[in-house]
Amino acid sequence: MSSSPWNHTRSSSLSDDIDFEIKGQELQFVEIELDPGESAVAEAGAMVWKDSSVEMTTVFGDGSQAGAGGGFMGKLLGAGKRLVTGESLFTTVFTHHGSGKARVAFAAPVPGAILPIKLDDVGGRLICQKDAFLCAAKGVSIGIHFQQRIMTGLFGGEGFIMQKLEGDGWVFVQMGGTVIERELAPGEELHIDTGCVAAFTSDVDFDLVRAGSIKSMFFGGEGVFFAKLRGPGKVWVQSLPFSRLAGRMLAAAMPMGGQNRGEGSLLGGLGDLLDGD
Repeated sequence: MSSSPWNHTRSSSLSDDIDFEIKGQELQFVEIELDPGESAVAEAGAMVWKDSSVEMTTVFGDGSQAGAGGGFMGKLLGAGKRLVTGESLFTTVFTHHGSGKARVAFAAPVPGAILPIKLDDVGGRLICQKDAFLCAAKGVSIGIHFQQRIMTGLFGGEGFIMQKLEGDGWVFVQMGGTVIERELAPGEELHIDTGCVAAFTSDVDFDLVRAGSIKSMFFGGEGVFFAKLRGPGKVWVQSLPFSRLAGRMLAAAMPMGGQNRGEGSLLGGLGDLLDGD
């Protein structure tokens, strides 16, 4: 596989300052290089391979409380936050206990891109889809982000409960299909399908806007609401959210075959309800 242009030169950081290289095209993996004593934290099952000097340890929560005086309650709170977003109570920490350099690699579970983001370059906080986190430097905190507005909570779909990544180190988020980064000016708005909102910086305002007329809402197949993101800030858009890919696969496996074109519309949801989904 050819390597992507993403690579890293070191700088000072409170989190472990890891080196990395992202390899591959549509099915990418990130290869992280660790110095002695450095660690990376990842979702369970994300590892592809590791050097023998890298020790793998399962921890309760996201591992950011270790050595920070958080105690059991801090770890319990961190694990509870992960449980709300649908993730496991546990994460895996990979620590280099040998000498010299050692490497560990993690792969995205779906076709798309792995995006490396240095949190101190985006204000120390990133809001992303609840299944976007892949791995990070040890010291990054993985929490939850609830949308504040009632309408957004009721109708926001995948955008209601999101992941909140905080710290100053590198995080690696997985996004489906092709990824586009948009820099929004103050007051500039972007309307996006709720499932296609991959990530945004904390200064971006997230709300909902109705998807056109009643006719469009029922028969347009694009959902009842769009996500409305208002700048300033950065937004990352994914062209193929996993829910859409899974819906296409499920539709193809159905006896009638064909595509489920209405997964985002009222009729799509009504059809799923009538079918017992």
